Formats: sequence, C-alpha cells, structure tokens
Amino acid sequence: MKAYKKKTWQHEITGVDGNTILFGVNIFDFEWIWTGERADVLDPLYRQEYKFPIYKVIIGENEYKFAAGEFSNSVFGFYIQKY
Repeated sequence: MKAYKKKTWQHEITGVDGNTILFGVNIFDFEWIWTGERADVLDPLYRQEYKFPIYKVIIGENEYKFAAGEFSNSVFGFYIQKY
C-alpha cells in the first residue's frame, strides 16, 4: 500500500503590516475572511510555537487559504499548506 504525504502548514513569508506579497499580490490589499479554524505553526527563526488563525481571500476568481499572525509589532508570519 502507498503511503501518502499529508499537507502541513509551512512558513511562506515574513512581512510587514501593509506590504507583503503573498499569492502574487499585496495580501493586505484584500479582505481576510476568518474560517473559524486555527493552525499550529512554528516560527522559522526562533522555533517558537504559535496557533494562528486560518483565513481565506478571494483574488480574482480564485480562493486561497493561509494562516497568519504577528511575530512582533507589525511583523507578520504567513503560512500555507504544502506537501
């Protein structure tokens, strides 16, 4: 039997409030819709664990999901699910 990999929340980018490119756009220009879910993530630099909210955004005709939260004042970590 084949073993299938499971998607996990992986760090995509760390950026500042108002100016972070995610999915090819400045993610702060779009409305973040909270899904009611949270993701367990790990700070890539300090290895600190966080439980960030999961959001969805509509960009053009596509819907994208991501987890995001503040690492420090106005510095955000963004995570997407990858294999």
